[in-house]
This record gives sequence, C-alpha cells and structure tokens, in this order.
Amino acid sequence: MSYLNIEHLLSMKEYQLDPIDVRILEELTLDAKTPYVKLSKKLKVSNTLVHQRIRRMQESGILKNATYKLDPWKLGYQTSAYTQIMLTDSKHHRKVEESLMKINEIIECVNISGRYALLVRIYAKNNRHLRDIIYEKIHTIPQVEGTNTTISFETAFSRNVPIDL
Repeated sequence: MSYLNIEHLLSMKEYQLDPIDVRILEELTLDAKTPYVKLSKKLKVSNTLVHQRIRRMQESGILKNATYKLDPWKLGYQTSAYTQIMLTDSKHHRKVEESLMKINEIIECVNISGRYALLVRIYAKNNRHLRDIIYEKIHTIPQVEGTNTTISFETAFSRNVPIDL
C-alpha cells in the first residue's frame, strides 16, 4: 500500500460526521446540483459553512464525483445481466479486471468469494448483443475459465448506504 493510500485511509477515519454533515449529505443525495446558497438557507447555516463541510467531505473521500444517472432503457439498452466470472487462477484477477474495464457495456465489476472470482453488471441492446459480449469479449480473455449469467428483469430500487452518526 502506498503512502498516499495510507494517508487517505487515515483522513477518512479522522473525519466524523455531525448532524449538519448528515443533513448536507441527505440533501445532496436527493439533488447533487443543489446550489450551496440554497442549501445553506434550507439548513439555516452560513454559505461558508456549507462550502467548508462539502470540501472536507470531498477531501476525506466521503463525497465523490457528482454525476448524472443515465437511464439505460431510454438509451436503447433493453437487456441487463449479472455475469459471474470464473478464472483459471485467482492471481490473474487484476489483469482480467483491466481487460473487463475496456468493455464499455460492463458498468460495474466486483470481487466476490466462492467458485467465481468476479461479478460484472452488463447492459446490452438485446439478448443477442449480450451473448456477443459474453462469448466474443469476456470469454476471449485468456484467464477466463467460464461464466454464469443471470438476466435482470428490472431494478426494484437502488440507494446509497445509510448515514449513521
């Protein structure tokens, strides 16, 4: 682990959320575009305080990039699936992750325990496109031994982790 990673971990542990931080986080997770001045009025605190708290939470790694969520269905991705990936040897997982990152339809990759080493979330235009991604892109990675795919009908809900004090 590099010095920077250790410093980052230490700064994350040192930052303790207080009730104002929690309220700021709750508001920003509803709408990350909320202007700081509007946020300060709603929370009845100074604009400077909001700026300082958000900056500290960004520096500590609690707050990450504010991004827009795209609607896959409206962009033509009618098939969503989770694919478990079995490797020839678990020591190859970083190399495989790098190869998977080059496949644009894979939006998430996590390390898991058990027979399969990796789990990826794939969005495809249709089932044929999904098949092509799995057989022509994933299975062609030399360290991939096999896969197991489950098609997702819909996401019932998705949310952030709870904010506990």
